[in-house]
Amino acid sequence: MNRTGRWWRLRRRGAPGELDDDDPFSLASHDDLQPMDTQEQEDMILSLEKNHAQQNRLWRGVFAAFLIGYAAFSMYSAFYQALFPWDLRFHAYFMEEMHPWIVILADWVAVLACLFAVKGLVDRSSSYQQWFWFSCYASLFLTVFWLYYMLRLPKFRWDVIWLPFGPLSGSGICFYIDHLLKDSFEDIRKLRGYMYNYKTI
Repeated sequence: MNRTGRWWRLRRRGAPGELDDDDPFSLASHDDLQPMDTQEQEDMILSLEKNHAQQNRLWRGVFAAFLIGYAAFSMYSAFYQALFPWDLRFHAYFMEEMHPWIVILADWVAVLACLFAVKGLVDRSSSYQQWFWFSCYASLFLTVFWLYYMLRLPKFRWDVIWLPFGPLSGSGICFYIDHLLKDSFEDIRKLRGYMYNYKTI
């Protein structure tokens, strides 16, 4: 996007043979452009900021809901393992490899990893990114833990590949979404800076 070009707009003209805004084949010439006034610039910036705020709430809310759902499932898995050890198929694969309480502990680590990421998504403080790192560390621990035991199985079980990579994928997506939203916000801030620079000319 050419930001400096945003401060110029086409001048409407209705005379025959001149530029018509409704004509898709018309080309703008130098005389057809004029600078946007201060109020138009301010309105455009406010519109972009409002749209960014809406997109920010939407995407953070969507991924927070997804992670809360995963955390709830992991809690259910932990309680079910405590009440009925090895009844869940994705747990039963590891019956000969570990004690039941180790699976319960791993499920609760997954819960923490998801909740850390959710905290990072909804936190408004300046240090919110630390929660993403906490989530990433917990997820990396789970990845190593589950892959270690999956590789010890007589046959590698692809149907439980989400156990090592589920929380880690959630943490990575949160980092990516946060990066995109921050870049978008920085673009708007730079555009506002160009507007102030234009005023001083």
